[in-house]
Parts: sequence; structure tokens; C-alpha cells
Amino acid sequence: MFATYGPMFMMLGVAAVVASLFWLGASTLGKKNPTADKMKPFECGSESSGGRHVKLSVKFYLTAILFVVFDIESVFIYPWAVRFRALGWTGMAEMFSFLAVIVVALVYVWRKGALEWES
Repeated sequence: MFATYGPMFMMLGVAAVVASLFWLGASTLGKKNPTADKMKPFECGSESSGGRHVKLSVKFYLTAILFVVFDIESVFIYPWAVRFRALGWTGMAEMFSFLAVIVVALVYVWRKGALEWES
């Protein structure tokens, strides 16, 4: 069992050690000069406005859904295209049902106005 899972756990261990060393090095060797301006909260490089309890706009969530939907679509379509002939008609039907769900999601965000550019 170690021969199967050992390399994976070794890789995770090495990654944890390297991440810990980088974090330790940055926290101990890095310059620390906290000023009043550096300690202020900011949002995207500008002053934040409003309270923390204010909910984000629905547009934010729709944009996130749109990104996830098309990211998943591209991830699943490529392997399907590579194995297209081996999957046969069953693979074709499954891909069409998957694409139907993607199209429904696209129509949803389109109707909600997530694709509108605002200045």
C-alpha cells in the first residue's frame, strides 16, 4: 500500500515543507513597516465604502457563476472530443445533455443581465 500512496504523500510533505519555509522566511526576514496608510482597509486599490454587513450585488454572483459554468464546460469538452469515437452514441447523448444544461445556465445569466457591460 505504501508503494501506491507513498509518492503522493511524499509530494504533499515536500510541498508543505517548502510552503512553510517560504512563509517562515517571509515573516521573519521581510521588512515590517506598518504605517497608518498601510493598515487601512481597501478594496481593489481604492477606499472601501459602505459597511461590512452590506451584501454584494447579484451581478457579482452571476459573473462568478458564468465563469464557473464556462470553465467546467471547457474542461469537460476537451477529453470528450479526444475520446469521441470510442464513446459512441451514448457519449454523444451525454454530451448533448451536458451542453443543454450549459445553455440553460447561459440563458439564465443572459436574462439576468450578467453579460451587460457597465461603466
